[in-house]
Amino acid sequence: MPDALATSLTELSLERLRQRRSVKWSRYPGDVLPAWVAEMDFPLAPPVKQALLEAVELDDCGYPDPAELGEAFAEFALRRHGWEVDPGAVSPSPDVVGALTAVLKEVAEPGDRIIVNTPVYHPFCAVIEEARCELVEVPLAESELDVDGIDRAFAAGARALVLCSPHNPSGSVPSQLQLEAIADSAARHGAWILADEIHAPLTLPGAEHVPFLTVSEAAKQRGIAFWSASKAFNLAGLRCAEIVTASAEAAAVVARLTVSATHCGHLGAIGSVAAFCEAAEWLDEVLAVLDHNRTLLAQLLAERLPEVGYEQPRSGYLAWLDFRRLGLGPDPSQPILERGRVALSPGPQFGPQGAGFARLNLGTSPRLVAEAVERICRAVDRV
Repeated sequence: MPDALATSLTELSLERLRQRRSVKWSRYPGDVLPAWVAEMDFPLAPPVKQALLEAVELDDCGYPDPAELGEAFAEFALRRHGWEVDPGAVSPSPDVVGALTAVLKEVAEPGDRIIVNTPVYHPFCAVIEEARCELVEVPLAESELDVDGIDRAFAAGARALVLCSPHNPSGSVPSQLQLEAIADSAARHGAWILADEIHAPLTLPGAEHVPFLTVSEAAKQRGIAFWSASKAFNLAGLRCAEIVTASAEAAAVVARLTVSATHCGHLGAIGSVAAFCEAAEWLDEVLAVLDHNRTLLAQLLAERLPEVGYEQPRSGYLAWLDFRRLGLGPDPSQPILERGRVALSPGPQFGPQGAGFARLNLGTSPRLVAEAVERICRAVDRV
């Protein structure tokens, strides 16, 4: 393991982790190693932890006043992604899924067709169902956006694309040209692109996240972006996200949202502002560990389970594993859980293309990544 990696992120106590009450650590019995839901095991960034502790010490758990959130996000977006954001175009929301649901109900009518790029983050399907719209799958082509397929779907009348950028579960990062092309298509067909960019701060060395609203005038006019500190800084339980616009037309959509869709948690706003403004060093350390872990997983699989297909993610901490050559059935996570006592996310929940796949969480210590592989080996009699 490289000496430069922060020991606070690489020497995690399994006993301490099991004391957590989040869903990752409470869902399964104590003999199961959880490597499923998108929640990291790392300690909180010190500035975030300090800000939250100060709020609790002051008994400051009242109603939110997220006045600083827009400025903090704009500062973060400029520093990390070279993106100039108008702080006044940043609206708070409880979480990205809720924000997507509320916005989709404003830009689409019941029965409208909405595109997703499967295999994809499965709550997107629930969002579309809640809006009473029709799901249109335009699957990824070798982990990349099928730009021509998206254009055909817009031409056939699709009202919007719910875009996952960077993509979950593949870990791919769309290019500037791909984003320009789908923005142009949406504009030509009067459609919208709702860009979930929650994994963007976790873009890994060798890749670059391009914020959708920066790629063209068409993207600004026909796009709305959704961000949160929740994935990059492990703050999902604090309930704070950002809806970002770059045109009057998009801002008008957000202005029509209900009060419940444009409020966030008080501690969520406090934690997010601290994360965006003060936790850059911690985030860089996390990225270094994730970079190490994705390579470590590749090495371990090549040595122990060469039949398992794996393309290293270019963003995030989620590994999309192809178990089809091992004959574990459409949902390999089940026999792996039963025989190896390690919990992975079932591939089929991400769409039909997920049959034979499972998703493994790399947002932990290298030792626990190795333990997860060891347990998978046990499940398929490779001890």
